[in-house]
Amino acid sequence: MDTAAASAPASGTAHASPAPESGGARLAGVLTMVGCGVSNQVGAALGSLAFPVLGPAGVVAIRQYVAAIVLVAVARPRLRSFTARQWWPVVLLALVFGTMNLSLYTAIDRIGLGLAVTLEFLGPLAIALAGSRRRVDACCALIAGLGVVTLMRPQPSADYLGMGLGLLAAGCWASYILLNRTVGRRIPGAQGSAAAAGLSALAFLPVGTAVVVRQPPTAGAVGYAIAAGILASAVPYLADVFTLRRVPAQVFGLFMSVNPVLAALAGWIMLGQDLGWIEWAAIGAVVAANALSILVARR
Repeated sequence: MDTAAASAPASGTAHASPAPESGGARLAGVLTMVGCGVSNQVGAALGSLAFPVLGPAGVVAIRQYVAAIVLVAVARPRLRSFTARQWWPVVLLALVFGTMNLSLYTAIDRIGLGLAVTLEFLGPLAIALAGSRRRVDACCALIAGLGVVTLMRPQPSADYLGMGLGLLAAGCWASYILLNRTVGRRIPGAQGSAAAAGLSALAFLPVGTAVVVRQPPTAGAVGYAIAAGILASAVPYLADVFTLRRVPAQVFGLFMSVNPVLAALAGWIMLGQDLGWIEWAAIGAVVAANALSILVARR
């Protein structure tokens, strides 16, 4: 998610989902979900192409700027009206938002797009399974755990720092979902998320400055980073707003579980990051755990 919006799997969006429409509107929503998922992972892959020049931190900085511009333009937060009770979760959300994207993109640089996104996806999966006493959810947690153990199995070429950063991104995404719920209850509309994105962008201004001073970026690298911000931040945010009005939250959450597979495909096609059958099986286990939990919950 590495999305910049408050989009999340079913556990994070069900409370905000209006009654879905039917027929052509629902089909449009499903097609939008497909396009959003592809846009998100293609954006992350394009951002990776800028790593040799900007580094993960530089790419994330530009992505934060793009996300802030889009969210502030859409939500138009009234910052002067925020109270102290409203500001503290916004500040925490900004901190989590920046840390999530920085840890994810650094993990992508070290272990590849597919594995990094799969590990990050454990965050919302944990939120979906937390507190449940159903046996099927315990089975889902076991399946996901086996998938992660397989991904992190000892190997001569294993990058444990990169894996750890992927897990840090997972923890940040889980916190992001919970904080977004708090912000959404205390601040109307998307004003809180927009304010958090703006604060995060301000925090990354020194990072962007340091990158420019250290090594003047090329136009191509900046273009890749901007494309990552648009495709992996702006498009998913706007698409989620459109989608959640047309499809049930459970369907939205189910499709979100496909993102690790899309990430692996984007990494393979665009970045030449090949995965063995064991890695594909582990990614499939994490996806299956989330899908099973959501499908059973619908009954």
